[in-house]
Amino acid sequence: MTPTLTALLCLGLCVGPRTRVQAGTLPKPTIWAEPGSVIPWRTSVTIWCQGSLEAQEYRLHKEGNSGTWDKQKPLEPGDKAKFSIGYMTDVYAGRYLCYCRSPTGWSEPSDPLDLVMTGSYDKPSLIATPSPVVTSGGNVTLQCGSWVGFDRFILIKEGKHQTSWTLDSQPAPSGGSQALFPVGPVTPSLRWTFRCYGYYSNTPQVWSLPTDPLQLLVSGVSGKPSLLTQQGPVVTPGQSLTLQCRSDVGYDRFALSKEGAGDPPRRLGRQPQAGLSGANFDLDPVRPSHGGRYTCYGGQNLSSEWSAPSDPLDILVAGQLPYRPSLSGQPGPTVTSGENMTLLCQSWSSVDTFLLSKEGAADPPLRLRSKHRAGQHQAEFSMSPVTSAHGGTYRCYGSLSTSPYLLSWPSYPLELLVSGTADTLSPPQNNSDPSSGK
Repeated sequence: MTPTLTALLCLGLCVGPRTRVQAGTLPKPTIWAEPGSVIPWRTSVTIWCQGSLEAQEYRLHKEGNSGTWDKQKPLEPGDKAKFSIGYMTDVYAGRYLCYCRSPTGWSEPSDPLDLVMTGSYDKPSLIATPSPVVTSGGNVTLQCGSWVGFDRFILIKEGKHQTSWTLDSQPAPSGGSQALFPVGPVTPSLRWTFRCYGYYSNTPQVWSLPTDPLQLLVSGVSGKPSLLTQQGPVVTPGQSLTLQCRSDVGYDRFALSKEGAGDPPRRLGRQPQAGLSGANFDLDPVRPSHGGRYTCYGGQNLSSEWSAPSDPLDILVAGQLPYRPSLSGQPGPTVTSGENMTLLCQSWSSVDTFLLSKEGAADPPLRLRSKHRAGQHQAEFSMSPVTSAHGGTYRCYGSLSTSPYLLSWPSYPLELLVSGTADTLSPPQNNSDPSSGK
């Protein structure tokens, strides 16, 4: 660099940002990037520098480089110049300043522009705890984490008025690093969509790939829909399962949320049926991960607010614990209408909770805590007094408190027959070891 150019640049670099330069020099220009200052790897970006009509030349300086990064003549009408980067790499990531020159001298330097390249590392994960469904006015924590040892994470709220927050990383309980961003209070007047990135402090303008977008669902108080399934709440791996969200309110869209899942709720448009608005959420083929508690919400296209949640629906996946309990009727195989009856569910294997389900019933299974007697775990389901409404086929299951939505194999069916004034209990035809799982 020539001594003259060094002296000219020093007008902007060697004086403080609030120091007035010599009379007759230009005011500082404005610098910005299009389509934005956060640019994916291998895409193009343009840096613009805009000054006054008297400017005859624009120069771009990159922090860390001793010389001018680039220089351009102004474009018509003469008050700005563009600096094009056709292929973004980490070489171009950094902090930029620009200047303009007129016959009277050099301008002050522009405010700095941080040009960020994304995609240099694998994307982190972004989840909401306790849930991405937040009541209007409530708060939520967004957890950005990665197995890559990033020094910092940055969370960006997308939208017209983009906002960002940066936090130093901390060790995650399960390994890797994370940052916990408190967000709230959330309101339905805004759309709450977020992404996060990780980066190292020695290269603050070189970021990872972005996380998948996470949109918070803000629930309100409008009429709650109902959530049901034709297949019943107890399912087995491989079968088809559809959760139906229905409402007599004319909602345009619906969302399905699973309790404890950090992933954003699934969303569907309205599917009108028999005068109701609703949507069918297919969860097939069923996998063990589908076990859990679900709620659904309705919303209008003209509002970002969602309805109050439906009553919860538990989906239970059978065959996930390696035993089969036994189910029997007490006091005997025959009972008269009006008498008392107890269905006894037992297992030699460890059980925390027993569940009793009736074939074809829409109600969720009955649950009882297990009791340990005579070397077995058991629960007694009272059906007193017996009526015709009790007629049907019953099965029982066991579960553990650590995974309450994953059940054992079902007991062999027990059919309760109700006719006239007598109720007859038909025992199962096949008796096998209840701990065999067969």
